[in-house]
Amino acid sequence: MVVFPYPLRVSSIKVPFLLAATLAAACDQGTSTAGGGDLATTFDTVGGGVRVANTGTPPRWHLTPVVSIGPKSLTEQQTPDEFGRVSAVAIGPDETIFVADAINHEVRVFGFDGAHMRTFGREGEGPGEFRSLYSLAWVGDRLVTFDPVQGRIGEFSADGEWLGQRRTTGGLTGSAANIRFYPVGENEVFRFAFDPDAGAQWIGLDNSGATGDTVPFLPVPDDLPGQVEPILCTWEGRFGVYPNTTAAKLVQHPTSGGVMYSAWGYFYRIAVTQGESDTLRVIERTLPTEPISDEEWDAGSAEFDEAMERWPGGSCNPRSYTRPPRKSFINEIFVSPDGNLWVEVIRTAGNRWEFFDPEGRLLGSVPSVPYKERTVPVFRGNHLATIRQDDLDLDHVDVWRLERQPGRR
Repeated sequence: MVVFPYPLRVSSIKVPFLLAATLAAACDQGTSTAGGGDLATTFDTVGGGVRVANTGTPPRWHLTPVVSIGPKSLTEQQTPDEFGRVSAVAIGPDETIFVADAINHEVRVFGFDGAHMRTFGREGEGPGEFRSLYSLAWVGDRLVTFDPVQGRIGEFSADGEWLGQRRTTGGLTGSAANIRFYPVGENEVFRFAFDPDAGAQWIGLDNSGATGDTVPFLPVPDDLPGQVEPILCTWEGRFGVYPNTTAAKLVQHPTSGGVMYSAWGYFYRIAVTQGESDTLRVIERTLPTEPISDEEWDAGSAEFDEAMERWPGGSCNPRSYTRPPRKSFINEIFVSPDGNLWVEVIRTAGNRWEFFDPEGRLLGSVPSVPYKERTVPVFRGNHLATIRQDDLDLDHVDVWRLERQPGRR
């Protein structure tokens, strides 16, 4: 069994997006405005790479609730919307939502009206069965499921008919936010993989098999500005790694053609790279910095503090975190199947999503919506699906529609 902490430190590839930020002399300059007002995007071409700088205020959008699927309370007779633990969702054809229940080892299908349509799957190792249901995604007209413990990708029709399987490396466990599918097109996803020689990587696949695209994980260098070193503790028979969750992190997302989007969250800068040294674009955004409040810092240290109370007497290195002078800008990045880049921006007034077209132009901004830890939002067309946990620790699936706010920038 292989258990991965976050972030992973298993690759020897250099981090090219930091090098790209040092580009100075520019040619082929151009500026465009998007959405009117003071929003502007400037393109500077340097040595074959493009720096895309976005300044100003983007148009305001909003997320309109479409449906929320989940129980208000538990009942004696379980209903389809009473989930054991939702690990993933996928937006399907004809306004359907497919929900992976990791506890019950099944996929439940609902309409956008909230009505339960069907359920398929069960615990086991036979056709259509699961031992660990981590992720769902669509490749063409097939729903693929990721069972990393069993080392299997299952293939189903929209009606839940078993169509076959593909084998992967088995025995992987960890967060379903990392060990999952990364949809990058209507007929293309990347899957998390681990090879003892190559380390952690993403491998592309479509409805006919592997695409041949492989994107390795980038490592976290030891000297990044704003880095907060995780604390490693040992006890007799126990080992723990405790990153500060408020600190900056390296976020990554593979895309078609072996292209990588990556960002060190301490800066609002996303690198688009291919291979070990080919920087295609650097997308930048200018925002004011914000301090870390005491409450936020304490929350980021909570897991380590709880471990010290539960298991006193451990040997830890370092003994405490070094607090950076300001907040990170970026919590997560995603590339949706239509090629747009979504950036979850950290703000004291409330996090928000800013989204960019494939060339790096800032298109709009929308307040973020809550989603459960160790899950990820899912984008498809003008819809967004998230997994949320309520005050009773019950899981809900929320579907939203992205709409331009009338008459507002």
